[in-house]
Amino acid sequence: MKDTAILEFHIVPVTAFQQNCSLLIDTQTRRVAIVDPGGDSSRILAKLDQVKAMPEKILVTHAHLDHAGAVAELAERLHLPIEGPHEGDQFWIDALAQQAAMFGLPNAKSFKPDRWLKDGDQVTIGQLTLDVRHCPGHTPGHVVFIHKPSKLAVVGDVLFQGSIGRTDFPGGDHETLLQSIKSKLLVLDDDLGFIPGHGPMSTIGEEKRTNPFVAGRYR
Repeated sequence: MKDTAILEFHIVPVTAFQQNCSLLIDTQTRRVAIVDPGGDSSRILAKLDQVKAMPEKILVTHAHLDHAGAVAELAERLHLPIEGPHEGDQFWIDALAQQAAMFGLPNAKSFKPDRWLKDGDQVTIGQLTLDVRHCPGHTPGHVVFIHKPSKLAVVGDVLFQGSIGRTDFPGGDHETLLQSIKSKLLVLDDDLGFIPGHGPMSTIGEEKRTNPFVAGRYR
């Protein structure tokens, strides 16, 4: 059946890192996926109550603390399955408690995804289907979620307005990240908007034109 429903989204900045936790909602069923709950669970729960949507699952782009710190807590509290990231981020999941201790944040617990994701997979939210792309470079197991009918992607820390993800953490690699951006994101339509892990939204076309890390390099 053709995916014709509209994807509604809400951005909830969480923690001192101001990470963009996203609520992706199927407008027909009011089912919602919580993407990258990095912390501040009470803020996320309050937004869920406000938008009157039924939590269906948690999606994870990658397992850095600011994106995955509250995954285990919300999964247990709301009885939700966890999908993502790619299994290349297993070591980051295992180190969540250590990451939390380093930054003096409330204890974050490791978790076991109900489903690891790989390039070419799809995930569902209600009646919607999103494409999964494996985009390593920031972390080995980073994935992004794309809903072409709504012209929207959630790209975590791969691409930002005017910048790209850091590659100086363990498992990061600059050239791998650039190749991920080139082959998985810049091939998308110019008018496709994306929610980055931090900061304001942008479009693929805008980044092709103005992002100093990629503009003019990948035409």
